[in-house]
Amino acid sequence: MGQIRAILLPGSVLPAQAAYGALIAALGPDVQAITKDLELYSGDEPPAGWSLDTEIDGVLREAHARGWETFHLVGYSGGGAAALAFAAKHPDRLLSLALLEPAWAGNWDWTPAHAELWKKYDQLETLPPEQFMPAFMRLGVRPDVVLPPPPPGPPPPWMAKRPAGIEAFLRIFKTYDLDRARLAAFRQPVFFALGGLSNPDDYGEIASRLSRVFFPDFHLEVFPKRHHFDPPHRIEPERLAELLLRHWKQAGG
Repeated sequence: MGQIRAILLPGSVLPAQAAYGALIAALGPDVQAITKDLELYSGDEPPAGWSLDTEIDGVLREAHARGWETFHLVGYSGGGAAALAFAAKHPDRLLSLALLEPAWAGNWDWTPAHAELWKKYDQLETLPPEQFMPAFMRLGVRPDVVLPPPPPGPPPPWMAKRPAGIEAFLRIFKTYDLDRARLAAFRQPVFFALGGLSNPDDYGEIASRLSRVFFPDFHLEVFPKRHHFDPPHRIEPERLAELLLRHWKQAGG
């Protein structure tokens, strides 16, 4: 088998290289891992008419530029939502799918706890900028998790784009039609990494729904000490790399 080919999509906060640099180093030379920033942040404001289809088109362009007919796709948080949408529309292009706590709140039959949580996400749009990010982060973890303070000094320039980008994701979840029948027909292996300290009414329920309703070949791996904002691809890259390598080699291609 030749070199493993994978495209890695980041979440709605960190740029791709900052998010995945440690993981790529841990994956080693046998993996051609391409970090691809979200199309959402290609300009100073979200592109007009942006949707998950915009991200799908960006992945297709990246693969075409490299001559990749098939590849493995990895997505974290908002990038995980884009990866799910890609798997539904272009399953023939994927050798496997890896989801690192993907965000999703579409029109599925959620539990009351998940529905209540997303009412709180909707309320974020009413907050001033200085309160937006702390409130957003608090919703993603268990109530007893102590989140670190922001790093000292001025924020990096790219951070100014993030509230508008996160709000764009929250809006698209209300309208985007993620075809459940096509997800259920996806036969390639699916890997899901879940933090034990993440909000179980959010990412835990997404994992449960995907495993029970959609993907027939689904593997869940729990990282007990991790949560959505200290994810395994940044904090435990060696363990995640080992699991992804096993996942990809089992998938073949």
